[in-house]
Amino acid sequence: MSKAVVFCEFAGGAVRRASLEAIGAAKAAGADVVAVLAGEGADGAAASALGASKAVALTGAAEYSADAVAHAVSEVVKAEGAAAFLAAATYRGRDLSPRVAAHLDVTPFADCVELTAAGDSFHVKRGWLAGKAVATTRLNVFPAAEGDGPSETATQGVSAEPKARVTGVEAKGDAKLDVKEAPVVVSGGRGLQDPADFKMIEELAGAFGNAAVGASRAVVDLGWRPHAEQVGQTGKVVAPQLYVAVGISGAIQHLAGMRTSGTIVAINKDADAPIFKVADYGIVGDAYEIVPKLTEAVKAAKAGS
Repeated sequence: MSKAVVFCEFAGGAVRRASLEAIGAAKAAGADVVAVLAGEGADGAAASALGASKAVALTGAAEYSADAVAHAVSEVVKAEGAAAFLAAATYRGRDLSPRVAAHLDVTPFADCVELTAAGDSFHVKRGWLAGKAVATTRLNVFPAAEGDGPSETATQGVSAEPKARVTGVEAKGDAKLDVKEAPVVVSGGRGLQDPADFKMIEELAGAFGNAAVGASRAVVDLGWRPHAEQVGQTGKVVAPQLYVAVGISGAIQHLAGMRTSGTIVAINKDADAPIFKVADYGIVGDAYEIVPKLTEAVKAAKAGS
């Protein structure tokens, strides 16, 4: 069985879903997974690396440094004789992976959507390769790993002198759910005539209680919504249980970012809008009439549950 080292990010003492997806990708390819965690609290979060047979917590990395951690991670890859190193395509994963690749003298591949075993090496769908690989996994594509945590945990020191370090991470002040992690996403598009009209999108999201507000690239480019809410090829890839698209025509770039959602509901006055081709449920009509009624229906359903 080939072995893969997966870098795991964590928050609140638990490995993040994006990293569990990376473990899931490696496991689905038949790899034996060694999870690597770095930063303050890494040893405590190691047990939540579900699906990994072993976890390595890098010590001496209370202040995260990509270059120092990359050196330590590459040493783990070599020591384990791993055929691949994976990380989720998050900001940290994208920062770390090329550095690890440089230490291992291999080519990194980003946004992989399929990983398969090929003897003692791996093939990825995002180009091709044979042999050792360093890759990031596209978010919300692979199922998150489940099962037990690692049966073996170890610690390893970070010895390289960092060139730069992260001294702290601040949570968002508004405490809003991120579209990448929310189970429900309600997105608005150019079909809304004014940025103030996003209030009804926010109200529908609020009615669900566990929803995030998303947006198409068109409204983000207009400055109506922040880039953090953009769903699509040049924004964020999401796969919530429920995706509600309001006033979004369905450009291919947007579909690339949400078509793997569990259930897709589209609301658009244009019956020929491309979004209806991927929607599970389509409502042709005026969003200004439909969305407020849908909001009230969701509130009523929540109150009665």
